[in-house]
Amino acid sequence: MSSRHEYLKEAKANKNDEFWTQYNDIQREMNAYIEYNPNTFRDKIILLPCDDPEWSNFTRFFLQNFEELGIRTLISTCVNFEGKGKKAIFNRDTFDFEYIDYENIPFEYLEGNGDFRSDEVTQFLKICDMVITNPPFSLFREFISWIKEENKQFMVIGNINCITYKEVFPEIINNSMWLGNGMGRWISGFIVPETYELYGTEAEIDEYGQRIVATNNCLWLTNIDNGRRHTPLPLMTEAENIKFSRHKEVKGIGYKKYETYDAIEVPFTDAIPSDYDGIMGVPITFLDKYCPEQFEILGKFDGGSADNELDLAKPVIDGKAQYKRLAIRRIIK
Repeated sequence: MSSRHEYLKEAKANKNDEFWTQYNDIQREMNAYIEYNPNTFRDKIILLPCDDPEWSNFTRFFLQNFEELGIRTLISTCVNFEGKGKKAIFNRDTFDFEYIDYENIPFEYLEGNGDFRSDEVTQFLKICDMVITNPPFSLFREFISWIKEENKQFMVIGNINCITYKEVFPEIINNSMWLGNGMGRWISGFIVPETYELYGTEAEIDEYGQRIVATNNCLWLTNIDNGRRHTPLPLMTEAENIKFSRHKEVKGIGYKKYETYDAIEVPFTDAIPSDYDGIMGVPITFLDKYCPEQFEILGKFDGGSADNELDLAKPVIDGKAQYKRLAIRRIIK
């Protein structure tokens, strides 16, 4: 950023990104990887580049489990657009974890404001093995590009729409990125500042006085393997779905074809026929159940620009455009 005005503009956007991850959500996701591979974090340098060392639940989780997980070094940094950012570095060879006060985690100030894109934080990116955080949603594209440039392992939280970003979707097709262990309700809610208006039945103040807003439109995105993504989706045949499906759009009717492309519309993931060999259009939530040994992803039906080879035709049935769909095909062995 080159001017004070631009810094203030970023600071305003950052305030709208103040959705902090709950400890239990972090613990549940990390434990799923640990159960699959107990050495997931062993001897790793882990960078938390959007996490205030004083209060971040990411920092707290990895510090409290530092020795058990065998972490080599933990680096936690955060931004302050109106001053200096913070950093905390914990190395197993130099830090005494026996006497750490988790209510007063020691930290130092950075030379700059701590923006993840700064040279100072990027130097930490270069030396780390793994990046784990809940990045600002407004900067998600830039954040993913930042990680990809250094080819790092990562686990990050994003809005479900990030699946279709040009920085993400080609990687999903190539099986170099995938969803973590859950989306939607898997993330139980976010802590928000006092200035955030609480409304609706899924907003509350918890027993610790924290303001919580629940959401069902977020997910974990990663390139670290887990057993869940290799579990085939149990499905019925085309004939069985037509006879027994719980969805009225399929039961007794069958599958409609798009008017713009030779593919069938599958409105729900559990209605995917196990014996159809052609191309199918499925909801983007299919990615939560995607097994790369069972299906291949060909692109997305969203009527995108003609120069984007991943975009196929807009899915139209009976003259009416359907919501964005993924184009998939069964892998025949």
